[in-house]
Amino acid sequence: MKICNPLQQLQLTTSGATLLLIAGCFNSNTGPQITASEVDAVTQRAKHDLVFVEGGTFMLGDVGVLNGMAHTTYHSDNNKPPVEVSLDSYSISKYETTWGDFMVYLKDVGRAQDYTVEAGFDWAMIIPTTANDDPLSPNYYKKPVRSPNYQEAEGYCAWLANKTGVPFALPTEAQWEFAARNRGQDVLYATNDGTKRNDTYLQRPKEYIDPSIPSSGNMLSHSSLIKERRPVGSYPPSPLGLYDMSGNVAEWTRDWYDENAYRHIDPHNPQGPDAPVHSDEPEKVVRDWAGRGDHIGGSGTVFVRGGSPLDSSNGFRCAVNQSSPVN
Repeated sequence: MKICNPLQQLQLTTSGATLLLIAGCFNSNTGPQITASEVDAVTQRAKHDLVFVEGGTFMLGDVGVLNGMAHTTYHSDNNKPPVEVSLDSYSISKYETTWGDFMVYLKDVGRAQDYTVEAGFDWAMIIPTTANDDPLSPNYYKKPVRSPNYQEAEGYCAWLANKTGVPFALPTEAQWEFAARNRGQDVLYATNDGTKRNDTYLQRPKEYIDPSIPSSGNMLSHSSLIKERRPVGSYPPSPLGLYDMSGNVAEWTRDWYDENAYRHIDPHNPQGPDAPVHSDEPEKVVRDWAGRGDHIGGSGTVFVRGGSPLDSSNGFRCAVNQSSPVN
């Protein structure tokens, strides 16, 4: 039986910003149960895997128009001209959220059953919302999750905040780019050396999944018909100690998408528009387009930004809005 209560709300305050999660409809049959020890393992891992990012000032956007870099973004003006912004210090997860950790969250809040074919969730026919121990599966528990929508990505970070008392939240677009660029350096890719050396895995015409094939290069970015990626951390980290901010999966950020956002952005801790620019088609900013395999306008560089509808499926990582490292 499904129960609907539009007044059910969970409010969490993180760094002065209130996150509102509308529970809406939930199943009285919450499906598989989760243990306190499983929840504790996820929350402790989330704190352990944080990388502290000292704040600073940098040029947000395609700096290639300023310094003549040869390969930046083309055919798109939504990240031009670059604009100077400053950020307070924060922390961000070194890894993209995995299927394993995400499913602990969904089970703990009683919504794992809502994202099944039986519940009418059509996306589950393309890739199920589940986790398993099979390295051959796109749902292997160590692989990056594709959250079924924006709300659950935001909800996961808010759940971590509620469980730990630490102000977890999705990163803002500026926080994401500052971290991907090693605190605002002029690099094209968030890899170990700033270059793109694509893994040969999943390249056409041979797209078969075989985890015995060792990873190569320093990122995975292919337009594959198979919803398959490598386990998080399969490639060398960036100099800041972050993994897969170029490639693997595209990532949600907290900002509402506005193609002209850089023209009227707040110079200190920008958070994007206060409301959707198009209320009939609200979109959030998604970064790391290389993770989609779609290299729109610049081969998936760290400058590429796009808008994604709230009901679309993307990966994500959480940040912590706290100006000191998390113990």
